[in-house]
Amino acid sequence: MATSAMAMAASLWWVVDSLRRSRLGVDVIALLALVGALLIGEYLAGAVIGVMVASGRALEAWAAANARRELRYLVQRAPKTGKRYTGAGVEAIALQQVAVGDLLLVGSGDVVPVDGVITGGPAVLDESALTGEPMPVEHPPGDQVRSGVVNCGDPFDLRVTARETDSTYTAIVRLVQQAEASTAPFVRLADRYAAWFLLATMLVAGGAWAYSGELVRAVAVLVVATPCPLILAAPVAIVAGLSLAARRGVVVKGGQILEQLARCRVLLLDKTGTLTMGQPEVADVLSAGSLAGPEVLRLAASLDQASSHVLASAIVRAAQLAGQRLSVPTEVREVAGSGIHGVVEGIPVAVGRAGFAGAPEELPWVRAARRRASLDGAATVFVRIGAAAAGAVLLADRVRPDAARTLRALRRAGIERVVMVTGDRQEVAQAIGGAVGVDEIFAERTPAEKSEVVRMERRRGPVMMVGDGVNDAPALALADVGVAMGARGASVSSETADVVLTVDRLDRLGEAMLLARRSRSIAIQSVVAGMALSVAAMGVAGAGYLPPLAGAVLQEAIDVLVILNALRALSPGAGSRTLSARDAEVIQEFSGQHPAIHAAIGAIRAAAEALDTQGPADALVRVRELRALLDREVQPHEEAEQTVLYPVLDRLLGGTDATGTMSRAHGEILHQIRLLGRLLDQIGPDPAGPADVAELRRLLFGLYAVLRLHTEQEEEYYLSLAEE
Repeated sequence: MATSAMAMAASLWWVVDSLRRSRLGVDVIALLALVGALLIGEYLAGAVIGVMVASGRALEAWAAANARRELRYLVQRAPKTGKRYTGAGVEAIALQQVAVGDLLLVGSGDVVPVDGVITGGPAVLDESALTGEPMPVEHPPGDQVRSGVVNCGDPFDLRVTARETDSTYTAIVRLVQQAEASTAPFVRLADRYAAWFLLATMLVAGGAWAYSGELVRAVAVLVVATPCPLILAAPVAIVAGLSLAARRGVVVKGGQILEQLARCRVLLLDKTGTLTMGQPEVADVLSAGSLAGPEVLRLAASLDQASSHVLASAIVRAAQLAGQRLSVPTEVREVAGSGIHGVVEGIPVAVGRAGFAGAPEELPWVRAARRRASLDGAATVFVRIGAAAAGAVLLADRVRPDAARTLRALRRAGIERVVMVTGDRQEVAQAIGGAVGVDEIFAERTPAEKSEVVRMERRRGPVMMVGDGVNDAPALALADVGVAMGARGASVSSETADVVLTVDRLDRLGEAMLLARRSRSIAIQSVVAGMALSVAAMGVAGAGYLPPLAGAVLQEAIDVLVILNALRALSPGAGSRTLSARDAEVIQEFSGQHPAIHAAIGAIRAAAEALDTQGPADALVRVRELRALLDREVQPHEEAEQTVLYPVLDRLLGGTDATGTMSRAHGEILHQIRLLGRLLDQIGPDPAGPADVAELRRLLFGLYAVLRLHTEQEEEYYLSLAEE
């Protein structure tokens, strides 16, 4: 009796709470069944009902708490203090004490705490959190900077122009709060079935009582009608989906979010860190003609070892991945905002802006480098070796290998429209959007304008927004489902988002949506099947053939059946791919060889261009060096892929010839390499004539195109299958 009474009190509280929010939930039927059981003395039946009700509530609470626990380590808070100059030096003070006109010191790696003007020295800032621009931006003294950006250069002084409450970062937080307040509450799946089921139950129970004059029949109907399939089956399926998603690196903040994720029809994507890797990488090395591109990269990287600049780190990383031997620089001096110079192997080397590196804009190769950078959305770093500029390094934010495949998977999962919304420049956004296949692009958008795009797109259907920066937080809060890329340790976006990807892989978003749809489908199956069985039992109870206690036992059996069905959501389902440890090791091994292949692709292009920019004799030397590289690196790699990797992929992907098209590309690559070798053998030690140069150029550019496309296709389709 005590158990029934406590369950009735708890159910009454939940019913009142639901009615306060103008919602009619499944708890009403449970409350009526408990009251009826107590009235006729069926205390055991009441206790069983109480256990079912409490279990369902506990499952939902556990799911939400578990998601919050897994998210705590992701959230990075805004700065709380500023370094203000005083008569005695520099002191750290709370941001609330910072006043307009104060002079602050912003150290290397610090987040700019408030809006202000640069007063001491130039500043190199990472503004990706606010604008989406992945490359550092250099600001001279007198430029206005906004709070929330990161100083990735030398320390500088900042004259405060706005208090903390009026600064950019605080304004973004206010936008987040407003967006969260304006988002309509989501009705859980179980409650959407409750209204009509409650009506049906009351009609059957009332009819049985009126027909027979026996209250026990009405109570029996209420007992077997206790919506345990609603209270238990739906939460079990949803919690199972949450658990499986978390194991795949996708933290979903509650069952309602998982349900809503399955219903989304419009996808909005930020660019930097979402569709792209979010950090600069060397895209190409252009030679001015005196030295080959790989040598320009090696000497530039040797000098850049002494620099903390983010672009310098990318240049050093590219040289190391290419297997180049770097030397220790001497007499190094870095000029903030311009570049770095020093001595490498006894040769003066400078890396930085065109003027700093002695590359006047009127030179044809400098103009060509600028055009290439503009078309590719890349940054340009010029290199002087000796007395003259020797080349330029192009750095770009590379598109994620799995981006296009993920978007296709999301379209199969029910997404009808894909939109890119970014703070980056229009030409860069167009290049990335065209590569991955979005439907529309909104570029150069502020955080407030991103929120407006979300409002506009919500007219088409439920919206999912994916981003990774502070500038995305208001849009993430406003969207029906906000998804944060939180693998790199997140910002306010991870705190605001409904879903956080804890691994740096966009393809997990496609998995999460398919998993959400499957979990929701299983939950609905379980609910409908359980209610159908309950309706049948209600008919038997109303006819007087099923007393309350027997009805409670029968309801238990129904519960077991629907819960077992709901637990199917713990498995990934048919069609999911499972790699053995050996298969994953093979894929990772070949993936690790691809940086060297990318370096070879760059060398092919450089050798082809040298045929136009250098004399035939010097160009032929470079082509022969390239042939040795192809024989040493590329040919063995392509042959090993065909004999070792592709059998693994065929077994994994299934079908009759899953990798047939890619195997044909292997054959073409090897054929082109053999043709190049035969042509060089035929030329021999003789000078290359115009016809020989034309044929070499044709072969090299053809090999460059097919090898680059083939390598990128492998990274998109196959190599991203392995776990990180």
